[in-house]
Amino acid sequence: MTLINKIPPTPAGPLVVAPVYDGLCTFEFAIAAEIFGLARPEMGPGWYRFASAAIEPGELRAHGGLRVTSDGGPDLLDEADLIVMAGWKGADVPVPAALAQRLRGAWERGARLASICSGAFVLAATGLLDGRRAATHWRYAERLRARHPAIDVDAGVLYVDEDRVLTSAGSAAGIDLMLHIVRSDFGVEAANSVARRLVMPAHRSGGQTQFIERPVPADRAHRLAGVLEQVRTDLRANWTVERMAGAAAMSPRTFLRRFTEATGQSPGDWLIAERVAEARRLLEASALPVERVAEAAGFGSVQALRHHFQARLGLAPRAYRASFGSAAR
Repeated sequence: MTLINKIPPTPAGPLVVAPVYDGLCTFEFAIAAEIFGLARPEMGPGWYRFASAAIEPGELRAHGGLRVTSDGGPDLLDEADLIVMAGWKGADVPVPAALAQRLRGAWERGARLASICSGAFVLAATGLLDGRRAATHWRYAERLRARHPAIDVDAGVLYVDEDRVLTSAGSAAGIDLMLHIVRSDFGVEAANSVARRLVMPAHRSGGQTQFIERPVPADRAHRLAGVLEQVRTDLRANWTVERMAGAAAMSPRTFLRRFTEATGQSPGDWLIAERVAEARRLLEASALPVERVAEAAGFGSVQALRHHFQARLGLAPRAYRASFGSAAR
């Protein structure tokens, strides 16, 4: 008997291009390369293709003493379905007009533009952020706001997704944004799979705050983490602040303060986000009736599920399943 080794399928999905430049932000670029460029044969042939595009001639260097060789030149941007601007040389470094024009042209033909950290300054130079909300690292927010007053700069969130222009805060928030893109393109299970390989949480809401004003003591952080995991495993329970506080061995007042310090959200907002995430997963991956989805996710009624789903995602549950459920893919 002859054994035939199966060759993993070559990805044929959306083309993701990351511009590279002299002074490349190594970590930010690596985020895009890891999520979109790493071989993932388990995802099938429709997974992303990835390429780097040198946007200036000559020898290119990256932070850490690295020398960079790209897959091609700026023409690759004209073919991209998604362009990820992984940082920029500096908040005060001008963006070449040719680059801004090429990025705007890509958006006008239907491509998405995303930025990590200071990459927002490059997207701002295209004019596409004018009149829109945008995120960047909190330490750059005032300079971005002063230089581009038409942009609604939000220094308090992890990422913003508006009309095919996506921006994220400091470096690690770029991972959250890239996972958000995977989730939007391929569903919750795909994003969870990528997150597991990264050994990080599968989802942090874009509205979560960028940084914690005051560190949470280790013992209290451990207790909070235990409560969050307990809630996630039993979303159908009636999780009041008092019940969560009791599970964390804190008074309700202390729990509220510590919870907000640790997550940037109130317990109620966090709980709704977790329930919406579970409802999304069930709508995508199962054939459960919407009534059962509402119950399993902890909303209790279809009306409550519909209200929070519409408020958070802009879609009714049935419309979401029609667009992103397994039968639609």
